[in-house]
Amino acid sequence: MGAGGAGPARRAGAAMPMYKVRPFHGPGAAPEQLPTCMYRLPSLHRTAPPQEEVDPSLQALESRQEEILKRLYELKSAVDGLSKMIQTPDADVDVTNIIQTGDCSPLTANGADLDLMLGKDYGALKDIVINANPSLPPLSLLVLHSLLCERYKILSAVHTHSSVKSVPENLLKCFGEQTKKQPRHEYQLGFTLIWKDVPKPQMKFSIQTMCPIEGEGNIARFLFSLFGQKYSAVTSTLMDSWVDTALFQLKEGSSKERGAVLRAMNAALGKTAWLVGNELSVADVVAWCALQQTGSANAAPANVQKWMKSCENLAPFSSVMKLLK
Repeated sequence: MGAGGAGPARRAGAAMPMYKVRPFHGPGAAPEQLPTCMYRLPSLHRTAPPQEEVDPSLQALESRQEEILKRLYELKSAVDGLSKMIQTPDADVDVTNIIQTGDCSPLTANGADLDLMLGKDYGALKDIVINANPSLPPLSLLVLHSLLCERYKILSAVHTHSSVKSVPENLLKCFGEQTKKQPRHEYQLGFTLIWKDVPKPQMKFSIQTMCPIEGEGNIARFLFSLFGQKYSAVTSTLMDSWVDTALFQLKEGSSKERGAVLRAMNAALGKTAWLVGNELSVADVVAWCALQQTGSANAAPANVQKWMKSCENLAPFSSVMKLLK
């Protein structure tokens, strides 16, 4: 009986597990975290750190650097412009006599007007170069030069070309005596007169973009336009008509043509103080100079005589009269 009772006990003990294993399936099984890669490495792609507030001193330093770079660029442009103006259109010729005068003190100087009319060229002095024959000096251009000196700060210069053997002393000093020079960049306009053996006056302003302007009347119109005054189409036409009449009939015409012009001038000046309206214009400058050069001033009618005295009361006209003596 003992043997029979021991048998079931041994069978029950044999059924007990040695250790427990967590079930992988079925009810109560815990989800298993399966690997997604063979092995892990540190990430080479790091996210950018959050943007920090910029130091005000650093911002000021960057702004100062930008301003310095901007000024350097402007200085470079100025130097490039000056390098283009080292040689005038006639710098390749032999210059036997050079007289430069100082600045003409302007009454009102407005550089913006010149930039608007002639174009802005950073750092380069706008230089007008005129070739003229000393045997027949263009007096109207000298008067207009003096008038421009009252408005702008002008660097004036007189040269003698090698094609001319001699020039009277008064023409060499037609822009006045030489005075203390100022730096070139402090002037608003350059005005260079070259006494040269040419059939008619010639003007060069921009040798890169324009051809020479020939003729005293055409140059006078250009110089007068630098005053920036606006006129109606009728007024501008009258000015052009008087300029042509003064040059081709009063200065170069016959005695009969001169008489007709003087009568027309006398009639016009009986209505207005000046040839065109109540203000001095290029027509008055050219006509007055033509009368002086032809010697017709003494035979002029009453209104013309009165008008001539009005012109001579102005400093630019009276200074040119000295050249005729």
